[in-house]
Amino acid sequence: MKVPLHIVSARREKLAAWLQQRSYVPLNEVCERFQVSEATARRDLAALASGNQILRTHGGALADFNHRFPSFIERQRMDQAAKQSIARKACKLIQAADACFFDAGTTIYAIAEELQRAPITPLTAITNSLPVAELLAPVEGISVHLLGGEVLPRQSALLGRAARLALDSYKIDQAFLSVEGANAEGLWNSEQEVVDLQKGLIAAARQTIVCLDASKLGRTAPAFLARWKQINILVTDADSGTLRDAGIPAHLL
Repeated sequence: MKVPLHIVSARREKLAAWLQQRSYVPLNEVCERFQVSEATARRDLAALASGNQILRTHGGALADFNHRFPSFIERQRMDQAAKQSIARKACKLIQAADACFFDAGTTIYAIAEELQRAPITPLTAITNSLPVAELLAPVEGISVHLLGGEVLPRQSALLGRAARLALDSYKIDQAFLSVEGANAEGLWNSEQEVVDLQKGLIAAARQTIVCLDASKLGRTAPAFLARWKQINILVTDADSGTLRDAGIPAHLL
């Protein structure tokens, strides 16, 4: 019996919304989640792909995060003065012989630019950011380690299970993280795979340092990252009054 069009459309809308919270999703998970056959799942994914809502891959689907989210270059052009100010403050927290993780945010890339101009050595730099690795690798005294994982080309980042597992290989003194939103509840980011890696970093690092420009205050994003109590240091260009008004805890002011 043919399923009514409105039921098919509703299922595909739910599927699209679910995929936005995921990165790669294998076909069998789609079948299990929506209680449909492989043939039906393939038709649903093909329909979403034709509408540019997802990218089809062999045996599954990739949510369109890498396509809809601004590219690394596009984001790098935004709020450059704020990022440079934050980077200068962040570098004061780094000491010679530290092992630091730098995530794939453009504010964190500004820290790498500062380290290129004024190296702190010796230093171990661990990252999932291709631009950070490329920038710091030639700097004498900085040892660069790049995580494995799936490459998101527009974001110039490595994500996925392989990247998360690679964290077990390192002892991390400081993890420098970027986010897309922050409010009194906590910190938010754009995609679940990004958050999953960052949660691993929060658990693994001796200190978690969030670098946040004032434009992110009062905003949320699709994936919740952490409560403020899980963060050791906040580096921002916002003044203390603005932070208090946004509900940021006193220990981070």
